[in-house]
Amino acid sequence: MVEGWTHSAAAAAQLMGKSYPVIAVDLTQREQVNARAENFDFVIHCASTRGGDSDHYRRVYLDGVRNLLDRFVGSTVLFTSSTSVYAQREGEWVTEDSPAQPEHEKARVLTETEQLVLGRGGVVARLGAIHGPGRSALLKKFLRGDAVIDPENDRFANHIHRDDISAALFLIAEAPARTKEIYNVVDDAPMRRSECYLWLGHKLRRPPPPRGKMPANPKRGRSDKRVSNAKLRGLGWAPQYPSFSEAMEKSILPSFGL
Repeated sequence: MVEGWTHSAAAAAQLMGKSYPVIAVDLTQREQVNARAENFDFVIHCASTRGGDSDHYRRVYLDGVRNLLDRFVGSTVLFTSSTSVYAQREGEWVTEDSPAQPEHEKARVLTETEQLVLGRGGVVARLGAIHGPGRSALLKKFLRGDAVIDPENDRFANHIHRDDISAALFLIAEAPARTKEIYNVVDDAPMRRSECYLWLGHKLRRPPPPRGKMPANPKRGRSDKRVSNAKLRGLGWAPQYPSFSEAMEKSILPSFGL
């Protein structure tokens, strides 16, 4: 049996009609989670705080995961975390064995949640910056004219397409004995932010962004790293959109009418 959960009743109603039922459950409310009578072999926590603060992160991620673990004892729980837990700053390649010692509070909540999941025999998928149809932070900044190229803070962007995330999660769920494992879910080709913006300018025949300064306290901290997907590829996964440019050309730009 497959069952989908979403936070709001309105969203659940919109998603009904799929091949499986979708119901409204607030993961932060233990009584709502415990009220579900069904049991599952595999449970995926893939929720969003929609830009909430660190307290919201703690409720949705740490408390939400703990509620799932306590309710579905014996099930394998997969937590979708973030590559923002890597705090490396030298543009080096990082793997699942690299230290995850984030400097900002939101990512520290994620690492705390990861440890809870791994300690209970679960699986962690660290996702890169998600993009897909109608979704791309870099493209939206470029189109709004908010993008800047900061030569002194030109960090690597590690992207992953929505569809490639889905394929990865299904593969991990079907793989035997994958408990207490961490997988990076990113595409094959990390790119400097300036390279992404210059590519967009060339593709859309628009001027590149001006030079300027990035925010003093960026959302994901000041890390600068290239994230490896070699471990996930070892399971047989291969991204349908292996690079920023291919995802843009084949999926994202058309969805924006470009």
